[in-house]
Amino acid sequence: MVGFAASFAFVSASLVNPLSGAVAATAAPVSLAPTAPSAQVAAGQSYTVASGATVATSRDAYTVEYTAPVVKKAAPVVTADTTETDTATATDSSASATPAVTAAPAAAAATPGSAQAIGAELVAARGWGTDQYNCLVSLWNKESGWNVYAANPSGAYGIPQALPGSKMSSVGADWQTNPATQITWGLNYIQGRYGNPCGAWAHSVANNWY
Repeated sequence: MVGFAASFAFVSASLVNPLSGAVAATAAPVSLAPTAPSAQVAAGQSYTVASGATVATSRDAYTVEYTAPVVKKAAPVVTADTTETDTATATDSSASATPAVTAAPAAAAATPGSAQAIGAELVAARGWGTDQYNCLVSLWNKESGWNVYAANPSGAYGIPQALPGSKMSSVGADWQTNPATQITWGLNYIQGRYGNPCGAWAHSVANNWY
C-alpha cells in the first residue's frame, strides 16, 4: 500500500508543469514620436511633417528683376573741313555712283593724227569741254599710256584697257589696232557708267581702277 502511494505521487509530480505558476507578460507599448527638425525656419517660410518621415516644404514667392544692357553707338566722325558726318557704306564694284569730280592737270597739246588728238575730237563731239579732255588724258595715261596695243595679263587691252579687249568689237572689228574704235568704245563706257571722263578719273584716283 505504501509502495502504491509512492508510485502515484511520482507519476503525479511528472504530469504537473513545474512552471505552471509563472506567467509571461509583454512590456507596455512605447510611442515613438518623430523628432522635431532642429533647423531654423526663416520668416515667410513653413514646413509640414507628414507620415512620420516625409517632409513637405513651401516658401514665399519671389521675383527676378532684369535690366537690359545699354548699347552705345559710336559717335559720328566729323571731318575738319565739313559739317557732314562721315558714314561708312558698302560699295558694290558694279555701282555707277562716282566720287566728287577731281580736277586733272592740263593736258599738253596733242600731236595731230595721234590717239590723243582723236580723243580730243571725240570728246568735243559729245559736248564736253577742255576739263573733260584733261581728265581723259590723265585717266588713259595712267591706264595704258594711250598705247593702242597695251595688253595686261588680266586680259585688259587697248587705250581704255577694256576687260576683256574683245568687248570693243561692238564698235568695230578693228578694235585691236584702230585708236578711234578703242576711244569710241571707251567714251561710251565712261559716259554710261560715270557720266563723263572727270567722273571716271575721280573714281580711278580713289580706287585705282575705273
